[in-house]
Amino acid sequence: MTPPQKPRAIGRKSIRPTLKPRELMTDTPELATAWTARIITLFPQAFPGVLGESLTGKALQDGLWQLQTYDLRDYGVGKHRNVDDTPAGGGAGMVLRADVLAAAIRDAQAGVQSATPLVYLSPRGQRFDQAMARSWAQADGVTLLCGRFEGVDERILKHFGVQEVSLGDFVMTGGEIAAQAMIDATIRLRPGVLGNFASTEDESFSSHLLEHPQYTKPAIWEGHEIPDVLLSGHHQNIVAWRKDQALRITKERRPDLLEDHMRNADNDDE
Repeated sequence: MTPPQKPRAIGRKSIRPTLKPRELMTDTPELATAWTARIITLFPQAFPGVLGESLTGKALQDGLWQLQTYDLRDYGVGKHRNVDDTPAGGGAGMVLRADVLAAAIRDAQAGVQSATPLVYLSPRGQRFDQAMARSWAQADGVTLLCGRFEGVDERILKHFGVQEVSLGDFVMTGGEIAAQAMIDATIRLRPGVLGNFASTEDESFSSHLLEHPQYTKPAIWEGHEIPDVLLSGHHQNIVAWRKDQALRITKERRPDLLEDHMRNADNDDE
């Protein structure tokens, strides 16, 4: 087998030391290495995709996080670099081979701390949510295996203790788009990525509630007015209105989230 190519790294990987005294006094000083997303995929050219735009793209260039892709084809077997074969026991489609996947995973995980999530993007996995994004953001990075065809050899998942995660209750042709969505949700929670980190504390799912409606200029558009309370300048009334709106929208659209919100509120009162 031809040795695989080096992983394709995207973004600045420079280490920028700081002499700020506050870094020496905090419990979580700035890390020397950036948060890293490692992607095992048959389509490395799909990355960074939309992650290279806007705030996530700027953070990538600034070295706040980095992206490494591992091309599964580089680990393929034979002169045609085969990465899949027919399902054992028969059936339609093809399955990604265990030996090919194992070689790619070992390369991607080399030197990675055990606490870093190793994830297979699968429709049968646990549904991705804000809590999971927050957990990943607190780790040193994440390794994502993007499946194709009929999936991956089950032995890989058991051998490496891979966590299966789903973007939602639907099936896609591969995991690349889901990977970008999950990375975006995670990266925006990293320090320095958003200009105003407080904006992540008052948005949908932050307290098991959907976000309240937002408005901006002009005050009247096509006969539709901004609610008077938002123009009143009365901070407490605005906070109360936004809370009421969040509760109303969550009750209408996601009653399951409202139950979680009420349960957490009861626990806080104890």
